[in-house]
Amino acid sequence: MVPISYNLRSLAVRKTTTIATASGIALVVFVFSSVTMLSRGIEKTMSTSGSPDVAIVLRKGSDAELSSGIETPSVGLILASKEVKRRSDGKSDGVGEVVVVITLEKLGTDGISNVQIRGTSEDVWKFRPEATIVEGRMAQPGADECVIGRAIRGRFKGLELGGSFELRKNRTLKIVGIMDAKGSSFESEVWADLDAVRSAFGREGVVQSVRARLSDASQYESFERSIENNRQLGLEVTRESEYYKKQSEGTSAFIAILGNIVAFFFSVGAMIGAMITMYSAVANRKREIGTLRALGFGKISIMSSFLLESLLLALLGGAIGAGASLLMGFVSFSMVNFQSWSEIVFSFEPAPGIIVGALVFAGVMGLLGGFFPAVRAARMPLIKALKE
Repeated sequence: MVPISYNLRSLAVRKTTTIATASGIALVVFVFSSVTMLSRGIEKTMSTSGSPDVAIVLRKGSDAELSSGIETPSVGLILASKEVKRRSDGKSDGVGEVVVVITLEKLGTDGISNVQIRGTSEDVWKFRPEATIVEGRMAQPGADECVIGRAIRGRFKGLELGGSFELRKNRTLKIVGIMDAKGSSFESEVWADLDAVRSAFGREGVVQSVRARLSDASQYESFERSIENNRQLGLEVTRESEYYKKQSEGTSAFIAILGNIVAFFFSVGAMIGAMITMYSAVANRKREIGTLRALGFGKISIMSSFLLESLLLALLGGAIGAGASLLMGFVSFSMVNFQSWSEIVFSFEPAPGIIVGALVFAGVMGLLGGFFPAVRAARMPLIKALKE
């Protein structure tokens, strides 16, 4: 077997081609890793929003809160179910909410985008203890006040502590608090008083969703049957965790497909670059190949050596690209969620499995790009190689 030091020396001598090829592979790996991290970040953001012991009730046939509608009297019937947990104050641990989407001017770019407004009651802070005020205070019930998630803070005109924006024409909401929700999608929302939102949009007497925390997650099936079997209600029940998983599928799939298409075409270019580099190496090292053959190294050893060199080159580029992609963990990215049609802020979520997968991807590119040049080197006649 040809010593590995021979391949390392060869890569060091051919600095220009080594850097160029490694850079191309690094770019491909960077794109591949970043897309995978973003897709994982989308799934994590949405899944963090849901809890397996919480059931969300929507109008039958609705796939999202925006298209749902539940009459207010039905809220009490839902939360009176025996499966619903009772808080220490004796109240049912649940909340009815209204969700609307408005357009606001984005800062830093020209244009507007959608922001989701959640009309909810003051019980929401007991129902969602993971949501806390990190600056300012809670909004007062019945007042034209709101709190905003920290993820969208400063991304839209007026969305800053002490700022204000128009909910509807001549109906302004003042921002009195900044909310942290442990990285969930709630950090991309505005929370305002339920009645204020309903009156602004003419939705008095209805909510769009009811969330209920069950005494135990195992009671979900019983709760589901009791609600869905009541045909007068015309409602359907979903685990909150499953609901948000479905909400993220479209956006996550879009990012993954688009990114993988880009990575595929980049990888083809990177493999061609590696192939050209290795063909050039074979052409410029014919005498070296002949010398190795004369020293007793067989065709398999020669082929393995050139494949190893291509693999090392690819892994070098892969390590650079994967390392650079880790920096994306400090970047936040916002886009419109296809289910809610509102802008949600996501983060790139690094993971050891992604880095390992990226390095394997780089290694495969190196092996594919170096295979034919390695075969050519192995088949080179000994006499011809020594003469050149």
